[in-house]
Amino acid sequence: MLIALFVFVVSGCSLTRRLKPNESLVRKITIKGVDKEFSEAALTYVDKQQQPNNWINLNLYYMFSKNGKNDVGEPPAILDSSLVEYSRVQIEKFLQNKGYLKAKVIDSIIIKKKKAQLIFTATEGPMFRIRKFQDSIADKNIERLYRNNRTQFSHIQPGKRYDKDSLAYDRDEIYQLMKRNGYYDFYRQYITYDYDTTFNNSVADVIMKIRNPEGKAFHPVYRINNTLITISNSNSRYPGKPDTLQVDSQFRFVDFSRFFKPKAVTYYVFQKKGDIYNIDMQGLTTSRLSELNVFRNVPNPTYTKLPDSTNRLDTKIELIPLKKMSDRIEPEFIFNGGRYGYNLGNTFTNRNLFGRAEILQFKINWSVLFDKSSGQGAAGIQNQDFRTGISLAYPRIITPFNLPILGKYGVPHTTFSTNYSLFYQKGLVTRESFINSLTYDFAETGHKLHTLTPISIEYSTGKIDSAAREELLKINRYSYVFLIGRTVFTIGSQYTYQVNADLLNSIGSFEYFRGSLDVAGNTLGLLTKALNTKRDTSGAYTIFGQPFSQYTKAEVDFRVYRNVGGERQIVFRINPGIGVPYGNSRQLVFEKNFYAGGANDNRAWLPRTLGPGNFNRSIYPDSTTRNRLKYLDQFGEIKIQGNLEYRFKIADNFFGSKLKGATFTDFGNVWRLRNEVESPGGQFSLNSLFKGAAIGVGAGLRFDLTFFVFRLDAAFKFKDPQFTGADQWVLLRHGNELFHAGAFKNNYLITNGESYNFMQLNFGIGLPF
Repeated sequence: MLIALFVFVVSGCSLTRRLKPNESLVRKITIKGVDKEFSEAALTYVDKQQQPNNWINLNLYYMFSKNGKNDVGEPPAILDSSLVEYSRVQIEKFLQNKGYLKAKVIDSIIIKKKKAQLIFTATEGPMFRIRKFQDSIADKNIERLYRNNRTQFSHIQPGKRYDKDSLAYDRDEIYQLMKRNGYYDFYRQYITYDYDTTFNNSVADVIMKIRNPEGKAFHPVYRINNTLITISNSNSRYPGKPDTLQVDSQFRFVDFSRFFKPKAVTYYVFQKKGDIYNIDMQGLTTSRLSELNVFRNVPNPTYTKLPDSTNRLDTKIELIPLKKMSDRIEPEFIFNGGRYGYNLGNTFTNRNLFGRAEILQFKINWSVLFDKSSGQGAAGIQNQDFRTGISLAYPRIITPFNLPILGKYGVPHTTFSTNYSLFYQKGLVTRESFINSLTYDFAETGHKLHTLTPISIEYSTGKIDSAAREELLKINRYSYVFLIGRTVFTIGSQYTYQVNADLLNSIGSFEYFRGSLDVAGNTLGLLTKALNTKRDTSGAYTIFGQPFSQYTKAEVDFRVYRNVGGERQIVFRINPGIGVPYGNSRQLVFEKNFYAGGANDNRAWLPRTLGPGNFNRSIYPDSTTRNRLKYLDQFGEIKIQGNLEYRFKIADNFFGSKLKGATFTDFGNVWRLRNEVESPGGQFSLNSLFKGAAIGVGAGLRFDLTFFVFRLDAAFKFKDPQFTGADQWVLLRHGNELFHAGAFKNNYLITNGESYNFMQLNFGIGLPF
């Protein structure tokens, strides 16, 4: 795909080759005489059909569209004099709305070789400013409400530009203010502006008026009365006899699906009987009911005024449930360097298990990696990873304490989960682990999320192949035997705090932060010392006859997103982490170590094939041991990972997707806390930080289908820390062997027992970060 796109881009096609004799292609727009503050915005008022084409978009259209039938790329922007005139008028109105009340715009067209340039020249005239502002409001209650809140939102101030967009903004803010304070019947049309301009002085006097409803002396304030909740079946129908219940003095519950209990919905209805009508609470109710993930197409609640003089509103909420059960299969195929395999996942979901919008999920995932050189079938399997788990999520915080509803900024969840994993590496080890946990997640604000796992019980055990065990002990690799073969039990807690996670798919400018802390074994440490329980042969305390792990692990993910115009964005990410075993442990649990490389990390390396530090796998005395430990021996207790990525749009329409591109640099590695005999060169130190850091560079394509993104990245090793001195700069020193073997690759094959790959292709779903 990358090669085909490259050939296409450099093909040098003529942009005007399909134009008729009397047609010209708009290729440039120039705006003159407009203040710099508004020149970029003025361009957007040129009609879309007269905007110059993106070069790639237009060539995609020429290449794939047959008489305009295929929806690929974008059709040519053919010069249309009527649309040019329309654009001129729109730019003129835009400038007048920005305070240049006397602005005039003229247009001209230059055509050369069937390519047209549009020139819009403005004479702005004086900019009018507001000299005086006053209001005239008939309803004294509304007058008081407006004046008490005006300073919080108003853009209309004496001395500022007379800007009609600011008038419109204030008008909408006033409308929202009324709707939040019970004025259900309030409309924008009640708000008008009168202005008087003194042209000699270029100033304007503005009067904002709010009139009363026709024939009334004031605007009525409405309160919530009764609420009818109706749930159809998943086919949007109302067959048979529903479950009907008068829940309390407010709620009447009618359920044609007969699956829901009233609290599943009433818990997230934020307008209670007697409350003043509030449009924000109306929207909040809709948002939270949607977030339950058991209903589809949740509309806003509707209101009916009671036919009396009490100014009360009856509420109606109509809901359509999603199918109660669903199943999703997710297959993947991987191929690299003579190894191939598959990843098969299945997720079964039961929505609303007990009638209160609980979600039960059962997941199973099986990954197998084959080695073509070792035969077919089971004999060819290099490793397998089998995972399964079941979780039950309640859309509320479940505790022994009476906590307030935490749904103002998002639906909180209490999740009970049990997970089992089985990892097998041919000729080395079989590892099993069980994890049981209780997790709470809730939103502090719209941008701040907390995830707390107060208890996580983990049990893991490994069984090493007897022949492999003997070989490892012969070469003094007892540390690996202990790491992957031991049985360990621990109880711990985790906490994660995120800021701006809701903005991650946007193209704006913001910062993202994610910090996590994982602490385990401290309670067991105190308990076993107090009880003076037995120790194992390594001197570690045991509980129930097994040693337990004790450690603290912390990780930070900080990113800076900066929009640099249009759909272009620069992203910088730094992702450090550290895990420290102590007390009853000298090593972290195998699964808690950090690993480097992969599609979301340093993309020029495969997962688990980078580091620690300057470690080079050529130290192994034989290929058998080296192959046995592959993907398991390159780990560390310290991680520093970073990325710098430039993202940009290539084409608006590429076979139904928006085609985007990226160029990137990845850097970082993992390191060991101590100088370990099995990882020479792997210890972390500030003096050797740069020496031990890897650097990868690359480019990629993103196929944005709105609801998900396909990603293809090509990454190249630029600096490889397993080498020494100038040889670390592999792309500069040995780039001539990028696509064929030479002295460098041949020597690596001899010393490391495998080929050296400069380039790594990564296919994934979603952005890397």
